[in-house]
Amino acid sequence: SRPPTARSSPCAPRRRTGAATVLPLSTFPADDSGVPLVYETVVPSSLQVSIVTFRPDWQLLERCLRKLALAIGAARESGVLRTVHVALVDNSADRAIAAKVVDLGRTRLADSGVQVSYVHGHANIGYGAAHNLALHGSGADYHLVLNPDVELAADALLNAVRWMNAHPDVGAIAPQVKRRDGTRDYLVKRKPAVLDLALRGFLPRVGRLLFRNRLDRYEMRDVIDADPERDIVDVAAMSGACMLLRRKAVDQTGGFDPRFFLYFEDYDWTVRLNKVTRTAYVPSFEVVHHGGGASRKGMRHVGHFMKGGWRYYRKH
Repeated sequence: SRPPTARSSPCAPRRRTGAATVLPLSTFPADDSGVPLVYETVVPSSLQVSIVTFRPDWQLLERCLRKLALAIGAARESGVLRTVHVALVDNSADRAIAAKVVDLGRTRLADSGVQVSYVHGHANIGYGAAHNLALHGSGADYHLVLNPDVELAADALLNAVRWMNAHPDVGAIAPQVKRRDGTRDYLVKRKPAVLDLALRGFLPRVGRLLFRNRLDRYEMRDVIDADPERDIVDVAAMSGACMLLRRKAVDQTGGFDPRFFLYFEDYDWTVRLNKVTRTAYVPSFEVVHHGGGASRKGMRHVGHFMKGGWRYYRKH
């Protein structure tokens, strides 16, 4: 895949093409990424959101839905979004848990003006496969894949959809991620080597200091920590905790590969997305992520991590 490119967006003339005004490709100003730019949304976009739960942390899910409603409201008020549909897919295979997910969804999204659907009653089919239940057939312009432990900033959707409208050659974007303490997390990566994954996933923090330069490069800190912040186009690995995708990119790739039960389904999808479109890290699209770290979640998660990694390297 192409190496990541940090850049700023120059201004450009405008022409109507579908739902946005764009500059003809032959007259785009030269820059180091070659991504076409758009500067005015003519028709507000539609959005499909999918959230997959499995025995969720109720406090975090409540915060996720509350912040989602606020972000949707800000984007709709600005005229960027028109219609929004939220799908809550519960993989818990437990009626009581599913009922509580439905109740929480109704409570937090009741006054948000969005359509909400609930999918439950099935077995735990895996993270990617569950998202695929909502990914296909929605007809929305954009699809947001969201973890139940992620909080969107109030202007996250407003900035993300505007950015996507301005860059029609980019099919998927990843946000800037902060931890709960406000420090930056690094969820977009360069192409992972087996050693990078082993060091980051299982080596104690003190031990990781010995490989700091290697891990910093893997986590793209050299470009993500740039001052001022810049967009990064063509990233090798995005996190499935939060991704905004164009409908065409979803249709061209078929969504997540359901053979990945948990872990590496997002890295696999990024590889396939980069074959048909472009991907980007957009720091103005900001979220807080409360999860992460397979080794801290017990041996079952470690097993899923290793199995997913084996499948990823066998495939790519």
